[in-house]
Amino acid sequence: MERLRSHQDFTTVLKSRRKVSQKDIVLHYLLTGKPGQSGEGAEPLEYQGSRRMGLAVSKAVGNAVKRNAVKRRFRVLACAYEDRLPASCDLVLRAKPSAATASFQSLEEQVSTLFEAVSGKERARALRHLAQGQPANASDRSGQGSPPSSQSTPVVARGVVA
Repeated sequence: MERLRSHQDFTTVLKSRRKVSQKDIVLHYLLTGKPGQSGEGAEPLEYQGSRRMGLAVSKAVGNAVKRNAVKRRFRVLACAYEDRLPASCDLVLRAKPSAATASFQSLEEQVSTLFEAVSGKERARALRHLAQGQPANASDRSGQGSPPSSQSTPVVARGVVA
């Protein structure tokens, strides 16, 4: 799994406002391909078809030693359960302060559950697009879906219809 490196990559994923969470971990995600092909088309073509992950472990988790231990655990678990994710997505795993004291088994169960949830949401999204007959590149939240229709509704401003 590749890494998210730039600040812009992190903010793109975090601003997508898609997340799933467990007791010790919050997983922010952005699907980067076409529906049914795992993603949204929000990232440049060079990144489509790959999984990228970034880690966010704040000072609230603990000192540098504890934060680095949490990051090492997250990296190992993400690699172990990578095959459960859609083929093309960006992730940010964010540790809650309780992650520092959580057991490895607990974190493993949580990561597995989170990755399955993201995969399930992608499958549901792809089925919605197929059922609605939308083109594969229409997006859910970006506002870049179909163009507005030629018939517009009248605009009311201060009681006057324009």
